[in-house]
Formats: sequence, C-alpha cells, structure tokens
Amino acid sequence: MEKKHIISLAGDLAAGKGTVSAILIKELNYGIYRNGEYARKLARDMKLDITSFNAFLAEHPEIDLQIEKSASEYAKEHDNFIIDARLGWYAVPESFKVYLRVDIDVAAQRAFNDPNRKSTESFATVEEQKADMIRRYKLENERYWKLYHVRKDDMSNYDLVIDTTQLAPEQIAKKIMDEYEKWLNQ
Repeated sequence: MEKKHIISLAGDLAAGKGTVSAILIKELNYGIYRNGEYARKLARDMKLDITSFNAFLAEHPEIDLQIEKSASEYAKEHDNFIIDARLGWYAVPESFKVYLRVDIDVAAQRAFNDPNRKSTESFATVEEQKADMIRRYKLENERYWKLYHVRKDDMSNYDLVIDTTQLAPEQIAKKIMDEYEKWLNQ
C-alpha cells in the first residue's frame, strides 16, 4: 500500500484531537478534514445532543456510512492533511494512524470545561459528563463493530498510540511529527 501524506488522528473522547490537530496543521502546513464537525452539525440540525445522535446513527446506518465514506472520498482527491475522525484510520488505511488515549476523569473535566461542546453536550456536573462519555464510547464501539467489523480501541490498528493525560499538546504534536517523519521514510 502506498503511503500518503495524511495523518489520521483518532482517540478517546476529549483526548486532545482538536487541539493537537490545530498544532499539526500549523507546523506541517497541512489542511484538515473533521468528521466530528459534520456529525455535530447533523446533531444540531436534528436538535439532538451528540450522544442521542450516536444512538440515532445505530438505527440509521446509512448516515453513519455516509459520514465515514466522506473521509475516504476526500483522501482520494487530497494530500497533505490531517483527518480528525474516530475511524479515519479505517477510512484511509494508507495514512499514518495515530490514537490518543486519556484517563476518563481527565477527559470528563476537559469536556465539561470546553465551551465548544456546549451546543451538543450540556451537563450540570463533571460526573454527568463522565457518565455520558462512557455511554457514548460504548455506543460508538457497538456501532462500529456492527457496521464495519472494526474495534477502534484495538491499538494494533494504529502506527502510534500516545497517552495525553499528562502531556502538553505541543509535546504530543512533536512526538507525532517525529514518528510521522520516520514512518514516511521507512
């Protein structure tokens, strides 16, 4: 398989994909493709929170397939970009596949304090946020197995796995760029 100048960035909820991808875009002068923005827009249009939208997708696989297919279609026509998508590694197997992990308590705190999430995630406490994230993670895993027969939490799917719990976004981006360069030159 021919390698492409594409980094697929997947990971746990609130692991830092958006923040790290912004750094990578700037440092590498790459573009970005975000499945999550598309999904959140659909959720808002349907007046659903993101977890309810995930449950909706389980009943409407054609929409999920459309969302994931959009990344592979984009990759056919573009190079030099980051895919910020849970299944970006699956949609574009010729990409450098990265998974960001994070402790669930840290993730819940990050998500709870993220103003960009408030339009599709509104919780009164960090514990409510955490419970919802656990539910959403389970829904996604079940849906991905049913539709694609893949497990996003199988770390053998990735070229690089980083635990972001104690790292600054700049450290994570540097590690990704270093390993990406090695991968390109192998």
